[in-house]
Amino acid sequence: MFDIAIIGAGMAGLICAQQLYQAGYRVVVLEKSRGVGGRVATRRIQGTPVDHGVPFLEAKGKLSQQLIETLCDRGILHRWMDNQDQAECPSPRYVAPTGMTAIAKYLAQDLDIRFSCRVCAITPTPEQTWQITYHTPEETDNNLTAAAVVMAIPAPQALTVLEPLEKEFPSNFLESLQTVDFNPCLSVMAGYSSPQQPPLTSGSINCSPDANLAWIGVDSSKRSDSTSLICVFHSTAEFAQPYLEAADLQEAGQQLLTHAAQILVPWLKTPDWFQIHRWRYAFPRTPADKDCLVTTTPLPLVCCGDWCGNNLIESAIKSGLAAAVKINQHLRQLSLPDQVISFVGAGLITILSCCTQI
Repeated sequence: MFDIAIIGAGMAGLICAQQLYQAGYRVVVLEKSRGVGGRVATRRIQGTPVDHGVPFLEAKGKLSQQLIETLCDRGILHRWMDNQDQAECPSPRYVAPTGMTAIAKYLAQDLDIRFSCRVCAITPTPEQTWQITYHTPEETDNNLTAAAVVMAIPAPQALTVLEPLEKEFPSNFLESLQTVDFNPCLSVMAGYSSPQQPPLTSGSINCSPDANLAWIGVDSSKRSDSTSLICVFHSTAEFAQPYLEAADLQEAGQQLLTHAAQILVPWLKTPDWFQIHRWRYAFPRTPADKDCLVTTTPLPLVCCGDWCGNNLIESAIKSGLAAAVKINQHLRQLSLPDQVISFVGAGLITILSCCTQI
């Protein structure tokens, strides 16, 4: 029996979990993948970290600015010095040399997180608790109970779990979730023998308004010890859309590399290796107009994420904080931390001002 079950270990879920855990609630986080971070994602390829999700942090508000400052102080982030074109980068960009998932790992410290747990159903019980049913690679039906649930996952994924309970919820709750939709993206990670001629002259290239390519990042430029050239290519939503249900994405990846070679330098189409990842819910196309979506009928349940607003990381932090406040109001009304927390060794410090009146 837990006080709160949080589904999803992305930025919003971790922020919410830490607030509630530090207040004294018994919190469990269920994550379908093998690591934390959601789209703050890093894949290790041939011993090298490659960021195939969020490529950098940029201050888009007070909360993200304070997060960046703290992570820089702790040596987790540093300024991406290969991006000095002020026309393309009006504000500094920050990256993690060990991979962007270092941000999520930092926020995940001390939390009870269960990985490879795919939630397939939640059910109200006669004891006035939620029963959460989830699958793991080893077992099909695992159950735990919690007094409240936070769904910190994309709205369409939350709907899949919640729609069987449609008659239990107020009509406007699910309707609000149904209005949220996303643009997809394909990310191609590719490695090249270095040096290449002609070289790429920037750490990142905005390809807009190209119909196929949205952005290219020289991922290896984030790391001073890189021995080879690694690029990450992010497709447009229009390019990714036909491949949402494709079983094999290799052809799509090669098409994207060939297109990059046509518009930039020819050698981009012949990497030594490449891998591709599909982001079905990459960017909110129609975000929610609230910091989080809340219902107390039949029991306390909150949906949150970077889709609550249109400011991505800033929205994710704000939404996670708002979700913690709402859940706390409907449970024991404990004293939440005045700030989002951070850790240094075994010592706890506070770093981010948070608006607990959300």
